[in-house]
Amino acid sequence: MPKIPRGLTDKDMIRNYVEEETIEQQLLTAAKKAEKMRLAAEADAPPAQLAKAGFTPELTDKLGRELFALKVELSNAGVKSYNFKIKRDGDKITLTVVDKKLY
Repeated sequence: MPKIPRGLTDKDMIRNYVEEETIEQQLLTAAKKAEKMRLAAEADAPPAQLAKAGFTPELTDKLGRELFALKVELSNAGVKSYNFKIKRDGDKITLTVVDKKLY
């Protein structure tokens, strides 16, 4: 059994002591890391309002309904794998369905 030295100062007694991280500390550290990553991701992404500039709620709703109707028609036609191709020509924007099987 090791002999306990006498007359040590408090600083000398805890010189090589390393405190173990508790579960609470681990969870707090993980939460802080996740928050930093979320803030960094938000800083990189453009604001949602900028991406929808000029779209009124009514226009967004109408566009959503038309895209849903197109999706139903494609499903009824047996097209399960498709993508959209967006083309701009002056003041016109065209959205075309491209079957992924063709590529």
